[in-house]
Amino acid sequence: MTTVAQDVTVTPRRAVRTRSVSLRRLVSLSRPVAAFLLLIGIWYAVSAVYAARGLPYFVPYPHKVLTAMTDPTRLQDLLTALLNSTQVAMTGLAIAIVLGISWAVVMSQAPWVERSLFPYAVVLQCIPILALVPLIGILFGYNFIARVIVTVLISLFPMVSMTLFGLQSVARQQRELFQLQGADRWTLLTKLQFPAALPSIFVGLRTSAGLSVVGAVVGDQFFQRGNPGLGVLIQVYASRLQGSDLYAAIIVASLLGVAVFVLFGWLGRLVVGRWYDFA
Repeated sequence: MTTVAQDVTVTPRRAVRTRSVSLRRLVSLSRPVAAFLLLIGIWYAVSAVYAARGLPYFVPYPHKVLTAMTDPTRLQDLLTALLNSTQVAMTGLAIAIVLGISWAVVMSQAPWVERSLFPYAVVLQCIPILALVPLIGILFGYNFIARVIVTVLISLFPMVSMTLFGLQSVARQQRELFQLQGADRWTLLTKLQFPAALPSIFVGLRTSAGLSVVGAVVGDQFFQRGNPGLGVLIQVYASRLQGSDLYAAIIVASLLGVAVFVLFGWLGRLVVGRWYDFA
């Protein structure tokens, strides 16, 4: 009888706890939905203002943008441009990962190497990309290679800085322990520094992944030869005052950036989430 009474007592508590968790989840989901609906309402209000001024193509209504995105002809153009921009972004990101990690590893080996090489990474980050466009076009042409170079230049610095930060964040006691055991530089790098740097590397990777999409679209707008990407579509639609199509292309480019950011965030949690609190 006592066991039955305890089960009857515990079951309502579990039910209340389950309802509480479900309610919290519902509230957490309702907030972004409410914010999204608010933004759509503001968008409709601004569109109405521009429509009253006779400039509906400046801020088209959301439903017209959705219609443009789902139109078969426009959708085919958007998907083709999306594929081309994705190829540029992923190629540039892969090169930036290899260059960034290699650059950071070299700088982590000695302070004088870091002082010699890190300023050049800062220079690449600070130079306006518009200043390099004519030079890139003259040296490498105005097609796929030039777009990839722009993507690499834009997405490289986070990989360099975050990887270097991670490699240098190893505790001095751990480093000294390895050195007391006679570990050489390669063992120290592969067994201690690199594993400890993985969370920082994935933070830099996630940041660079988002910037690679920016670089692909920007490079596409500068170098318009070869297979057109989203940047070319954005410029074409803007020149023709096709407001709905322009907003559709911008939204697709934004969704590509969000998808890449989320993908590499998930990959980081998958790889290092068991050992580190990876956000």
